[in-house]
Amino acid sequence: MNLPERAADQLRDVEIQLGYIPSNPASVLYKSGGTIVLCTASLETSVPPWMAGKGKGWVTAEYNMLPGSTSPRKRRDRGGKIDGRTTEIQRLIGRSLRAIIDLNQLGENSITVDCDVLQADGGTRTASITGGFIALAKAVEMAVPGSRVGDGPIRDSVAAISVGLIDELVRLDLDYQLDSAADVDMNVVMTGAGRFVEIQGTGEEATFDDAQLVELLRLARKGIGELTERQRQAIAKH
Repeated sequence: MNLPERAADQLRDVEIQLGYIPSNPASVLYKSGGTIVLCTASLETSVPPWMAGKGKGWVTAEYNMLPGSTSPRKRRDRGGKIDGRTTEIQRLIGRSLRAIIDLNQLGENSITVDCDVLQADGGTRTASITGGFIALAKAVEMAVPGSRVGDGPIRDSVAAISVGLIDELVRLDLDYQLDSAADVDMNVVMTGAGRFVEIQGTGEEATFDDAQLVELLRLARKGIGELTERQRQAIAKH
């Protein structure tokens, strides 16, 4: 198999455009190589009924792949029916974002982060988390004026990346080609302070040992550190 020319420990090219939709300042176009995700955060001055009167807010996420994001065309979810993969991913995004926010400081406000995949080339869930955090940070600034990451409802940043084992070589940031060839693939979600939020790792007709696990996590930590800096720069510009 012809692997991509980038180094095994190198991220794909990342582009971040905050305020992509003029009508929504908390909108982010996040590009990671050939994967493009539009993340928007919407603020509501209310909470779900089961949280009313508790004096705390709520953060949730929705994820969707647009029909033209893949070839062949992906069918739209209709009639309230959401496929299992979509449900799994949007729950992961929601958990990841709630891990770094103090809902008590948010007040009785709700923020929904929508992650719509415009083009898929592997790593759509990790791109959604990384871009979704930037949209969330902007929405929180609107809900709680003067707040910043680490000083206000958002206690820390959060980002995610994929790693994998291909022909005994550990690789960072798997695109579709790498992901489809991986003997082991893993999605890692971490805070800016370097604490784990979630680790999803599986072998495909393969296994991995302690040393390989350590190397997978080391490389994931390196990649997330770089993404955390990119998030910080994007937020600081706005």
